Amino acid sequence: MSGRVALVTGAARGIGAATVRELVGAGWSVVAVDRAADDPRLPYRLGTRAELDALAGDQVRTVAADTTDPAALTAAVEVAEAELGGLDAALAVAGVIAGGTPLWEMPDAELDAVLDVDLRGAITLARVAVPALLRRPQPRSGRFIAVASAAATRGLPMLAAYCAAKAGVTGLVRALAVELRGTGVTANAVSPGSTDTPILAESARLYGLASAAAFARQQPVDRLLDPAEVAAALVWLAGERSSGVTGAVLPVDGGLAV
Repeated sequence: MSGRVALVTGAARGIGAATVRELVGAGWSVVAVDRAADDPRLPYRLGTRAELDALAGDQVRTVAADTTDPAALTAAVEVAEAELGGLDAALAVAGVIAGGTPLWEMPDAELDAVLDVDLRGAITLARVAVPALLRRPQPRSGRFIAVASAAATRGLPMLAAYCAAKAGVTGLVRALAVELRGTGVTANAVSPGSTDTPILAESARLYGLASAAAFARQQPVDRLLDPAEVAAALVWLAGERSSGVTGAVLPVDGGLAV
């Protein structure tokens, strides 16, 4: 048992749920956070409360919260500190996708949803969770980790807002790494490629593809990634053995960026 405590957003399904499971397997206690409801600005279903609550257990507390709401995320951080003894890692995994049209034709509501969840959600988590990471006594090994995307560095047609938001995430962790200099807290990101998640299924729909399996040909591994593969990298970055890494964007993309 690591005795460490993490908070994970976007926990109800996909990479978020896989990350919660990987952390628990590594001995962590986890506050699993998710909106756990659909977003009326988006045309596809999001994670549910039932999916979130299915993660609950001796090592997991579940909290339904909008990741763009500072008060709601602050309450989730308080669960980590009051019920689990503190916070050692905050993982901004929550994400959505929208597009399928040129940027200038994208509905305002969908644009707002992508920028709010994918970028502002990560910023909000940093603003409320980093102070809790710093409340751990020295010597500390706090971790702030965000999920970016290969879209942060690769222009994807009809997904300009998503690309912009994920590029913002990489800029966020680089700046945080410098701001956290000497504190014992690091900031990093993981950049997944095409991963078998509901977001990828929605991407396939936006592109008019029969299924997400069509994206596999983009990656030298010649398959979609499993969410657990991305989660393994997130959990490694959350651990104490990653202490020499900060300000980094780790590609877990099956070679997509090659």
